[in-house]
Amino acid sequence: MIDRRDFLKSSAALLAAAQLPRPVTSLLGGSANLDKIGVQLYTLRHEMERDFEATLRRVAEVGFQEVEFAGYFGHTPKQVHDLLAELKLNSPSAHMPYESLETNWQEILDQAREIGHQYALIAWTPEEERKTLDDWKRIADKFNRAGEAARRAGLKFGYHNHNFEFTPIDGKVPFDVLLAETDPALVKIEMDLYWITLAGGDPLVYFRQQPGRFPLVHVKDMKKGPPPRMVDVGAGDINFKAIFARHEQAGIQHYFVEHDEPADPWASIAASYRYLRGLEF
Repeated sequence: MIDRRDFLKSSAALLAAAQLPRPVTSLLGGSANLDKIGVQLYTLRHEMERDFEATLRRVAEVGFQEVEFAGYFGHTPKQVHDLLAELKLNSPSAHMPYESLETNWQEILDQAREIGHQYALIAWTPEEERKTLDDWKRIADKFNRAGEAARRAGLKFGYHNHNFEFTPIDGKVPFDVLLAETDPALVKIEMDLYWITLAGGDPLVYFRQQPGRFPLVHVKDMKKGPPPRMVDVGAGDINFKAIFARHEQAGIQHYFVEHDEPADPWASIAASYRYLRGLEF
């Protein structure tokens, strides 16, 4: 029989574990696994265009609990909200057009709130607007203003990286400039693990430098070349176990599977889901 001291220690450990950001740490095995896995719907954009509702239904059938939108394909916020509720899918975030920051950002935020998103994300900066370090400082200022508007609307703002942010300009890395010039309370980062790896960056370094600033990640894998190529999660060389082990430091709450150009998108997301479901870290 367990004595009172062991019972209290066990209870305290369980309470502490319940308060940790997900994924939940296993008290028995000392490891953790993902209790919720999402998919970035850009992977299924052609299917979404053909049949929006059927695609989301099949996503739920695969086992995904979360989805991240990259367009709504003519559906109203209420239609999206109601379908998500019916399918018991959560959509914590969506990618929004960069141009909307200057045109209809408040409308975008209102729609995001109606759908039930928590984050409004920008996933691209136009090439003509990011040629110099001063350009990146202007982008940072724009993001700070967008983040403040999002906060007033009860939402959060974030930016999703590619690889171009890591190409030095005048000896400085634009991604570093962006992080330094934006307010961490207003501008979060959705780390794309494929693109930063392709650019030669190290996610763990940024997790140490900017703890808690990475609430979302794109889980994409890379097979080293030459040439390097995007592959299904688990079929490449990115060490997700080491990255996810730092989820508390990074602040990661949401994990979205993605493949930009899969030969078979359904087979791709299913294989990635199976790998992540079995991954311990």
